[in-house]
Amino acid sequence: MAREKRIALVTGANKGIGFEVVRQLAREGFRVFLGARNEEAGRAAAEKLNREGEKEDYGDIMFLKIDISKIDSVRSAAEDFSKQSDRLDALVNNAGILLDDDKDALTTTPEIFETTLRTNTLGALLVSQAFVPFLKKSDAPRIVNVSSGGGQLAEGADGWAPAYCISKTAINGVTVQLAAALPKFAVNSVCPGWVRTDMGGSNATRSVAEGASGIVWLAADAPQNQTGKFFRDRKVIPW
Repeated sequence: MAREKRIALVTGANKGIGFEVVRQLAREGFRVFLGARNEEAGRAAAEKLNREGEKEDYGDIMFLKIDISKIDSVRSAAEDFSKQSDRLDALVNNAGILLDDDKDALTTTPEIFETTLRTNTLGALLVSQAFVPFLKKSDAPRIVNVSSGGGQLAEGADGWAPAYCISKTAINGVTVQLAAALPKFAVNSVCPGWVRTDMGGSNATRSVAEGASGIVWLAADAPQNQTGKFFRDRKVIPW
Protein backbone atom coordinates (compact mmCIF):
# COMPACT_ATOMS: atom_id res chain seq x y z
CA MET A 1 0.00 0.00 0.00
CA ALA A 2 1.30 3.47 -0.88
CA ARG A 3 2.54 5.53 2.04
CA GLU A 4 0.15 8.29 3.05
CA LYS A 5 1.33 11.78 2.25
CA ARG A 6 2.73 13.69 5.16
CA ILE A 7 0.72 16.80 6.01
CA ALA A 8 2.07 20.22 6.94
CA LEU A 9 0.66 23.59 7.94
CA VAL A 10 2.70 26.74 7.37
CA THR A 11 1.42 30.04 8.80
CA GLY A 12 2.08 33.42 7.23
CA ALA A 13 2.67 31.67 3.93
CA ASN A 14 1.18 33.87 1.22
CA LYS A 15 4.61 35.43 0.52
CA GLY A 16 8.25 35.48 1.54
CA ILE A 17 9.85 32.66 3.47
CA GLY A 18 6.53 31.00 4.28
CA PHE A 19 5.55 30.81 0.61
CA GLU A 20 8.89 29.20 -0.23
CA VAL A 21 8.59 26.75 2.68
CA VAL A 22 5.23 25.62 1.27
CA ARG A 23 6.80 25.17 -2.17
CA GLN A 24 9.73 23.15 -0.84
CA LEU A 25 7.55 20.95 1.38
CA ALA A 26 5.24 20.24 -1.56
CA ARG A 27 8.29 19.23 -3.59
CA GLU A 28 9.17 16.85 -0.73
CA GLY A 29 5.80 15.18 -1.23
CA PHE A 30 3.83 16.85 1.55
CA ARG A 31 0.21 17.84 1.36
CA VAL A 32 0.51 21.44 2.55
CA PHE A 33 -1.96 23.82 4.12
CA LEU A 34 -0.95 27.39 3.27
CA GLY A 35 -2.04 29.57 6.18
CA ALA A 36 -2.66 33.30 5.73
CA ARG A 37 -4.84 35.94 7.33
CA ASN A 38 -5.65 37.65 4.01
CA GLU A 39 -7.99 35.31 2.17
CA GLU A 40 -7.50 36.82 -1.28
CA ALA A 41 -3.70 36.77 -1.03
CA GLY A 42 -3.67 33.30 0.51
CA ARG A 43 -5.89 31.74 -2.13
CA ALA A 44 -3.88 33.39 -4.90
CA ALA A 45 -0.63 32.04 -3.41
CA ALA A 46 -2.01 28.49 -3.16
CA GLU A 47 -3.34 28.63 -6.73
CA LYS A 48 0.01 29.90 -8.03
CA LEU A 49 1.90 27.06 -6.36
CA ASN A 50 -0.58 24.46 -7.55
CA ARG A 51 -0.24 25.73 -11.14
CA GLU A 52 3.52 25.58 -10.81
CA GLY A 53 3.26 22.12 -9.31
CA GLU A 54 1.34 20.80 -12.30
CA LYS A 55 4.43 21.50 -14.42
CA GLU A 56 6.94 20.20 -11.86
CA ASP A 57 4.97 17.19 -10.62
CA TYR A 58 4.06 18.42 -7.17
CA GLY A 59 0.97 20.04 -5.77
CA ASP A 60 -1.80 19.38 -3.26
CA ILE A 61 -1.64 22.80 -1.57
CA MET A 62 -4.73 24.07 0.24
CA PHE A 63 -5.42 27.53 1.58
CA LEU A 64 -6.33 27.84 5.29
CA LYS A 65 -7.53 31.19 6.59
CA ILE A 66 -5.84 31.96 9.91
CA ASP A 67 -4.95 35.16 11.74
CA ILE A 68 -2.67 33.90 14.48
CA SER A 69 -3.05 37.09 16.52
CA LYS A 70 -6.76 36.33 17.10
CA ILE A 71 -7.78 33.30 19.14
CA ASP A 72 -11.19 33.04 17.42
CA SER A 73 -9.46 32.86 14.04
CA VAL A 74 -7.07 30.19 15.31
CA ARG A 75 -9.97 28.10 16.60
CA SER A 76 -11.91 28.53 13.36
CA ALA A 77 -8.83 27.47 11.40
CA ALA A 78 -8.48 24.32 13.48
CA GLU A 79 -12.14 23.53 12.87
CA ASP A 80 -11.76 24.13 9.12
CA PHE A 81 -8.64 21.95 9.09
CA SER A 82 -10.50 19.11 10.85
CA LYS A 83 -12.94 18.95 7.93
CA GLN A 84 -10.06 18.17 5.57
CA SER A 85 -7.69 16.10 7.70
CA ASP A 86 -7.58 14.40 11.09
CA ARG A 87 -3.76 14.37 11.19
CA LEU A 88 -0.94 16.88 10.98
CA ASP A 89 2.72 15.88 10.75
CA ALA A 90 4.48 19.24 10.73
CA LEU A 91 3.44 22.68 11.99
CA VAL A 92 5.62 25.58 10.86
CA ASN A 93 4.92 28.70 12.93
CA ASN A 94 6.27 31.19 10.41
CA ALA A 95 3.87 34.15 10.62
CA GLY A 96 5.50 37.22 12.09
CA ILE A 97 5.53 41.01 11.97
CA LEU A 98 8.13 43.78 12.23
CA LEU A 99 6.53 47.19 12.77
CA ASP A 100 8.02 50.30 11.19
CA ASP A 101 8.09 52.21 14.49
CA ASP A 102 9.94 49.45 16.34
CA LYS A 103 13.22 51.35 16.52
CA ASP A 104 14.35 52.05 20.08
CA ALA A 105 13.88 50.25 23.39
CA LEU A 106 13.50 53.60 25.16
CA THR A 107 10.67 54.81 22.94
CA THR A 108 8.86 51.60 21.96
CA THR A 109 5.22 52.08 22.97
CA PRO A 110 3.08 49.52 24.79
CA GLU A 111 1.02 49.21 21.60
CA ILE A 112 4.07 48.32 19.47
CA PHE A 113 5.33 45.87 22.06
CA GLU A 114 1.98 44.16 22.66
CA THR A 115 1.09 43.95 18.96
CA THR A 116 4.46 42.42 18.13
CA LEU A 117 4.39 39.84 20.91
CA ARG A 118 0.75 38.94 20.23
CA THR A 119 1.64 37.79 16.73
CA ASN A 120 5.26 36.67 16.99
CA THR A 121 5.09 34.88 20.33
CA LEU A 122 1.58 34.34 21.67
CA GLY A 123 0.28 33.56 18.18
CA ALA A 124 2.73 30.70 17.74
CA LEU A 125 1.75 29.27 21.13
CA LEU A 126 -1.98 29.52 20.39
CA VAL A 127 -1.60 27.81 17.01
CA SER A 128 0.48 25.06 18.58
CA GLN A 129 -2.12 24.48 21.29
CA ALA A 130 -4.94 24.34 18.75
CA PHE A 131 -3.19 21.90 16.42
CA VAL A 132 -1.53 19.57 18.95
CA PRO A 133 -4.52 17.16 18.83
CA PHE A 134 -3.89 16.66 15.09
CA LEU A 135 -0.13 16.40 15.57
CA LYS A 136 -0.59 13.69 18.19
CA LYS A 137 -1.99 11.45 15.44
CA SER A 138 1.30 11.63 13.53
CA ASP A 139 4.01 8.99 13.84
CA ALA A 140 6.63 11.75 13.91
CA PRO A 141 5.06 15.07 14.94
CA ARG A 142 7.11 18.21 14.49
CA ILE A 143 6.70 21.88 15.41
CA VAL A 144 9.08 24.41 13.88
CA ASN A 145 9.08 27.93 15.31
CA VAL A 146 10.68 30.47 12.98
CA SER A 147 12.82 32.64 15.22
CA SER A 148 15.73 35.00 14.56
CA GLY A 149 19.32 35.56 15.52
CA GLY A 150 18.01 38.89 16.79
CA GLY A 151 16.42 36.96 19.64
CA GLN A 152 19.67 35.37 20.80
CA LEU A 153 20.80 36.30 24.31
CA ALA A 154 24.21 34.66 24.02
CA GLU A 155 25.74 37.33 21.81
CA GLY A 156 23.97 40.39 23.21
CA ALA A 157 21.79 42.91 21.35
CA ASP A 158 22.69 45.70 18.95
CA GLY A 159 19.57 47.79 19.57
CA TRP A 160 17.82 46.91 16.30
CA ALA A 161 14.02 46.43 16.40
CA PRO A 162 13.79 45.76 20.15
CA ALA A 163 10.16 44.59 20.29
CA TYR A 164 10.74 42.19 17.39
CA CYS A 165 13.94 40.85 18.92
CA ILE A 166 12.33 40.38 22.34
CA SER A 167 9.44 38.55 20.68
CA LYS A 168 11.93 36.15 19.12
CA THR A 169 13.69 35.61 22.44
CA ALA A 170 10.27 34.79 23.83
CA ILE A 171 9.36 32.37 21.04
CA ASN A 172 12.53 30.48 21.89
CA GLY A 173 11.08 30.19 25.38
CA VAL A 174 7.86 28.85 23.88
CA THR A 175 9.93 26.26 22.01
CA VAL A 176 11.61 24.81 25.08
CA GLN A 177 8.36 24.78 27.05
CA LEU A 178 6.51 22.96 24.26
CA ALA A 179 9.39 20.51 23.92
CA ALA A 180 9.10 19.74 27.64
CA ALA A 181 5.31 19.35 27.42
CA LEU A 182 5.46 17.19 24.28
CA PRO A 183 8.30 14.69 24.78
CA LYS A 184 7.29 12.58 21.74
CA PHE A 185 7.44 15.62 19.45
CA ALA A 186 10.38 17.32 17.76
CA VAL A 187 9.92 20.99 18.70
CA ASN A 188 12.61 23.40 17.60
CA SER A 189 13.37 27.03 16.83
CA VAL A 190 15.18 28.03 13.67
CA CYS A 191 16.93 31.17 12.46
CA PRO A 192 16.62 31.43 8.67
CA GLY A 193 19.31 34.10 8.49
CA TRP A 194 19.03 37.53 6.85
CA VAL A 195 16.74 36.85 3.90
CA ARG A 196 15.69 39.00 0.95
CA THR A 197 12.00 39.42 1.77
CA ASP A 198 9.74 42.41 2.43
CA MET A 199 10.90 42.21 6.04
CA GLY A 200 14.57 41.51 5.37
CA GLY A 201 14.98 44.01 2.56
CA SER A 202 16.83 43.86 -0.75
CA ASN A 203 20.30 44.07 0.82
CA ALA A 204 19.90 40.82 2.77
CA THR A 205 22.56 38.18 2.22
CA ARG A 206 20.34 35.15 1.61
CA SER A 207 17.80 34.21 -1.01
CA VAL A 208 14.33 33.15 0.04
CA ALA A 209 15.14 29.57 -0.99
CA GLU A 210 18.24 29.57 1.23
CA GLY A 211 16.25 30.96 4.15
CA ALA A 212 13.53 28.35 3.77
CA SER A 213 15.90 25.40 3.48
CA GLY A 214 16.69 24.98 7.18
CA ILE A 215 13.03 25.33 8.12
CA VAL A 216 12.03 22.62 5.66
CA TRP A 217 14.80 20.34 6.93
CA LEU A 218 13.44 20.58 10.48
CA ALA A 219 9.88 20.01 9.28
CA ALA A 220 10.71 17.06 7.03
CA ASP A 221 14.08 15.42 7.51
CA ALA A 222 15.86 16.28 10.76
CA PRO A 223 16.28 13.48 13.33
CA GLN A 224 13.09 13.11 15.34
CA ASN A 225 15.07 12.95 18.60
CA GLN A 226 16.41 16.47 18.05
CA THR A 227 14.08 18.63 20.14
CA GLY A 228 14.15 21.73 22.28
CA LYS A 229 17.01 23.24 20.25
CA PHE A 230 17.79 26.39 18.25
CA PHE A 231 19.11 25.82 14.71
CA ARG A 232 20.71 27.77 11.91
CA ASP A 233 21.98 26.05 8.75
CA ARG A 234 21.06 22.66 10.25
CA LYS A 235 23.38 23.20 13.21
CA VAL A 236 22.50 23.94 16.84
CA ILE A 237 23.29 27.51 17.90
CA PRO A 238 23.27 29.14 21.38
CA TRP A 239 20.07 30.60 22.78
